[in-house]
Amino acid sequence: MLEQPTFGRRLKELRVERGLSQAALAGGEISTGYLSRLESGARQPTERVVTYLAQVLGVDRSAFDTPPSGGSLAQALSIATSTDGDEGIENLIAVLGQVREEAPFLRWQALWLISRYWQRRGRRDEEQACLEKLARVADELALPELQCRAGSQLARSLRSTGEVTRALGIAVNAYQLAKGAGLSVTDTGGALLTLVSVEAEAGRLPDARAHVDELVQLVEGRSDPLAAEALWSAATVRFRQGDHEVARNYLERAMKELDSSVDLTLWARLRLAAASLHLQSAPPQTERGRACLDEAASALALVGTPVLRQELLTLQTHLAFEEGRYADARALHDQLHSDELRLTYRDQVRLHILDARLMLLEGREAEGIQRLKELGEQARQQSNIDLAAEIWRILAESLEDAGRARNNAGS
Repeated sequence: MLEQPTFGRRLKELRVERGLSQAALAGGEISTGYLSRLESGARQPTERVVTYLAQVLGVDRSAFDTPPSGGSLAQALSIATSTDGDEGIENLIAVLGQVREEAPFLRWQALWLISRYWQRRGRRDEEQACLEKLARVADELALPELQCRAGSQLARSLRSTGEVTRALGIAVNAYQLAKGAGLSVTDTGGALLTLVSVEAEAGRLPDARAHVDELVQLVEGRSDPLAAEALWSAATVRFRQGDHEVARNYLERAMKELDSSVDLTLWARLRLAAASLHLQSAPPQTERGRACLDEAASALALVGTPVLRQELLTLQTHLAFEEGRYADARALHDQLHSDELRLTYRDQVRLHILDARLMLLEGREAEGIQRLKELGEQARQQSNIDLAAEIWRILAESLEDAGRARNNAGS
């Protein structure tokens, strides 16, 4: 009898080698859900199903008796890099977990591809664990380019989950490595992008300003994704320093200079960033925010990932709130299930702030105030100084509004 999970791994290997999707292999005979369970080892195959699968795959039944090749990391990498979609990456994850060979360059390449896969899905724990391994392999290889890239990505991942202190040390090291080794503009610029984002998150705005000015100068004359992200970073830093007009100018330049045909995903992300900036302005620029969100939505219908779709829905929630459509804001907020959020730490906190403000408007004063206090303390402990200050400001205003309402009611 064919044993699981060996049968499932071999079945998936044969399917991926032939470039078939699960739907194509399942055909009209079995469901894709059943096929998925077969491949994962959760179901035992029947003789009829084995005969059918062998026929569609064009192999003899005995092919399923052959152990999965799993040991060839080079083969799995070749399949992953030449297969559309993510099935090749899923196979690569399985193979990487089985191999024991010492092939650090192949292992580094596999980990790099897999970390990107987890990033697209917003699976931050898996992404971070993968990047930790990637950094260790890069150190083993002692190649500055690989060490810089691994460090930059790891620092970004740590920043996104609120681990700012550790992210800062790693980002500084990656930047110093790029400068010391005279790496390319792409590597040095990538390290600077990460360093600026971490410094800004840590509230070290003077340092972030100096480094982002260096970054903008570094990419001067370029018209590519790196230049667009540099201008975006400059906009972020200037906005947090309170220079909103200059921030908008930087972001508008980035949107103007990056053509959607070059990188449609980044094109959409820039419009999400612009919408966020408009909605955080004082007073909020809701019309401009809505226009940016409409443009982003049209692009994300084509290239949206789970993370980007959540970012879009989150900003649509903020827009509804700022427009005074509180019932709509609550309905949109409740579509974002807290146990499935794939947003960055900062965006999650801002969403929780909005939830607390809705509670206050809904008459749940004690609950809303308690939530704001908890968020403020959490941000302080994570060294997110400017975020903590924003929360305490909102809390103070909320307490003042509540006191005023009680006084008006008593008079």
